[in-house]
Amino acid sequence: MEKNSAAAGVVSVLLAAQNGGPLPGWEPGAHIDAVLPRGIERQYSLCSDPADQYRWRIAVSLEPDSRGGSRYIHEHLEPGETVLIRGPRNNFPLVSADSYVFIAGGIGITPILPMVARSAMLGATWRLIYGGRSIGSMAFVDELARYGSQVVFWPQDRLGLIDLPAILASPSDGCRVYCCGPEALIAAAEQNSAHWPDGSFRCERFRGSQPGATDGPDTPFDVYLAESGLTVQVDPGQTIADAVQAAGVDVLLSCGEGTCGTCETRVIDGVPDHRDSVLGPEEHAANSTMMICCSRSLTPRLELDL
Repeated sequence: MEKNSAAAGVVSVLLAAQNGGPLPGWEPGAHIDAVLPRGIERQYSLCSDPADQYRWRIAVSLEPDSRGGSRYIHEHLEPGETVLIRGPRNNFPLVSADSYVFIAGGIGITPILPMVARSAMLGATWRLIYGGRSIGSMAFVDELARYGSQVVFWPQDRLGLIDLPAILASPSDGCRVYCCGPEALIAAAEQNSAHWPDGSFRCERFRGSQPGATDGPDTPFDVYLAESGLTVQVDPGQTIADAVQAAGVDVLLSCGEGTCGTCETRVIDGVPDHRDSVLGPEEHAANSTMMICCSRSLTPRLELDL
């Protein structure tokens, strides 16, 4: 493990297998789970070259309201230290398109960086608008500068907020908009691209459900676990995952907020109340899977593949 400064308040971490062997393959948009001491588990986007089989790179911003993960990595993680990693998983894949508009804010550049590199390698039409508090706080500026005018750096202290109404004013068939950054940026980009064709906008949130996702009913419901043959009641204020674990059935969890996709579970019957920010609108409508760490049920009974 190597750790280096990537910008003011941002460190990049290079990870390699203990045995020196190749690491699992991944595609742009993928993230890993880092299991840190003190029971801390966090998700970080891979921002290196997917063709590099021996090293993964992540970048971590020191958050003022850190819940422990970023502070541990900045202040305590030492070069050469062993870190348990799970994954990679990809809930934010780069789909084939005629062209791309990438919008990144702050550390949200991390999943976008390999997307830009892949698009450039394939000769796709693309542009990146990358914002941050100041140019000094924005990671990988030198790395992105080689793309010339296709990348627009938008430091807030000099230019103000990214002009999303102008950038997203003209919808384009076959163009995909990819956005990652603070919730305010994602919400504004989503709002300003609402007139684009369905499915044009894709985003990845750092934490928590989409705004308004938790406004649904908090009534009790039953979950039938098809593999285990158990029926479990989920009480108000209780998650499906908690109820299932209390019944003695192990489930794999990580973020607990519906952002990482670790707990994605197949739905056999019933209608979920989706409260995650992993699945897209089409996937929510299909109701074939759900995140049991945060989502609930719109029907009195759900049947899950557990």
